Amino acid sequence: QVQLVESGGGLVQPGGSLRLSCAASGSFFSIERMAWYRQVPGKQRELVAGISSGGTTNYADSVKGRFTISRDNAKNTVYLQMNNLKPEDTAVYYCNAYLGTYKEGGFRYYVEVWGQGTLVTVSS
Repeated sequence: QVQLVESGGGLVQPGGSLRLSCAASGSFFSIERMAWYRQVPGKQRELVAGISSGGTTNYADSVKGRFTISRDNAKNTVYLQMNNLKPEDTAVYYCNAYLGTYKEGGFRYYVEVWGQGTLVTVSS
């Protein structure tokens, strides 16, 4: 079993900042990529930012220059620093990881795992 646990969401005023974190735990032998997605009711989940095992990052156009994704490999944790937050950033933010894990008998395969989500509300 592999799980991702997000934290750091909450209520913040426009222009404020939050830092989200996501820690991976369980049985796995590699984490190839980690990412943050967000979703609001009635809309599709969208990619916010991603980071590869080598540190290459990508961002949605709507958050470029404001959000920064990073990872601490020793802690199997990914972070999302969110600055200059806007009301349109309000969403449930989900952590995602593409990693190598195990089936019975030691069979190895790659799978995407999702966290439970953490709510970010930007409002005055």
